[in-house]
Amino acid sequence: MIRPLAALLTLAAALPASAQEASQGDLHAPWDAFLAEYVVQQDGMARVRYADVTEADHAALEGYIDALEALAPSRMTGDERLAYYFNLYNAAIVDVVLDNYPIESIRQVGGRLLPPRGPWKQEVVTVEGDRLSFDDIEHGRVRAEYDEPRVHYAFNCASLGCPDIASKAWRAGTLDADLDAAARAFVAHPRGVSVDDEGEVDASSIYKWFREDFGGTEAGVLEHVAAYAEGGKKAAIEAAIASGEGIDDYEYDWDLNEAR
Repeated sequence: MIRPLAALLTLAAALPASAQEASQGDLHAPWDAFLAEYVVQQDGMARVRYADVTEADHAALEGYIDALEALAPSRMTGDERLAYYFNLYNAAIVDVVLDNYPIESIRQVGGRLLPPRGPWKQEVVTVEGDRLSFDDIEHGRVRAEYDEPRVHYAFNCASLGCPDIASKAWRAGTLDADLDAAARAFVAHPRGVSVDDEGEVDASSIYKWFREDFGGTEAGVLEHVAAYAEGGKKAAIEAAIASGEGIDDYEYDWDLNEAR
């Protein structure tokens, strides 16, 4: 079934890249509205009010995903394409949660392993004729093309351990500043980086799983997070770098990023 919003935009993929970018101002309105309505701040984290999403708003979200699928990222500039994949991934993961709700963790959804470990390898969207999974978007498209560690602050996997889901759609025009802001916010929160009374540094498992993107070593990770840390946390991380200390422990919370 073709949803109304998608029906209006089925010709978008035929547009030249500049025209596609111009069309995306209104295109993102449903996603902006959804985020404004259902994302709230609790405990210094962005949480989603999944239980309150109406059928109409869920349908609008699916229409937005259809509209993104109608575009051609290969005809976009680098920043446009990056923002495109962030929005597609994040909207699709919320859609997956809503399709399977109620759940306590995204890891309870589908997947090829038993018990399920998440929907990462399920093909969930179609982009320029290619069926893509979440792993395809994040690793096959974005990480394969961009040598940019900040991409990890833009993808949201519907878990408390993940960087916040953005409060508005990602856009090319503000991409660099928004990525910096997302990095600072994650490093500032204890789930990103924490320092105990003895100066030992704990960090998100993201920095372990994707260490190659952060310099390839724990020293590289510490230098990266120090660049986005502030105040006493920044001083403690810099002290750990100077002393040659590594990261004491890595942690990640797979609980659903649901508003309480």
